[in-house]
Amino acid sequence: MSTDTLIADRIEIADLFTRFALLLDEKRWEDAGTVFTDDVAVHSPRGGELHGIDKVVGFIRQGEVEGRHAQHTTTDLLVDVGGDQAAASANSLVHYYRDGQAPHFTGGLRLAGTAVRTPAGWRLREVRITPAWTCSTPALDRA
Repeated sequence: MSTDTLIADRIEIADLFTRFALLLDEKRWEDAGTVFTDDVAVHSPRGGELHGIDKVVGFIRQGEVEGRHAQHTTTDLLVDVGGDQAAASANSLVHYYRDGQAPHFTGGLRLAGTAVRTPAGWRLREVRITPAWTCSTPALDRA
């Protein structure tokens, strides 16, 4: 694999993690196909094991609360490309807040997954979400 191809792949996979965060933050469920394969598997403490893009999006949507938003910041991305598949991991800091208010809940997560090259570009085929810590502000959480 040429250096140019490897660099391009790493950039596209980094963009994939950014699209994942924006999908969640902006509730752009119609863009799920730009992030996940149709047969994606997501493993998380809240959702357990979810298989298939429709199940993943359905689970995320059922957790929506009117006026509550999230802001995901993804950092420390590591990517190991091997042909048409890559192992990737990152840290994610997530702030939950209500319109015009400071965050009432913040959490640190570790993301790990497998990305695959598809005809439409790189997509996540598997994601594991592992919470590292949480912090809540009880007074704001009741607002």
